[in-house]
Amino acid sequence: MKDKLNEESAKIANRYFNPEDYQKEDQMSSALAETHEQVSDTFAEGEIKAVIDDVNGEDIPVERKGFEK
Repeated sequence: MKDKLNEESAKIANRYFNPEDYQKEDQMSSALAETHEQVSDTFAEGEIKAVIDDVNGEDIPVERKGFEK
């Protein structure tokens, strides 16, 4: 019983994101697709305290403004 559990755990642990996961409906594929989307969004948004490296070596803070009307 324990070997079967370890084998199943290893099978799940070796699973990684595949773009086809967006079309699949099983729980593992959905979870991987959702996590991939969250990571992609975070990566695209960037760093919270982002700066632009100036030519002279001075960091220029990037202003973070909301969608003001």
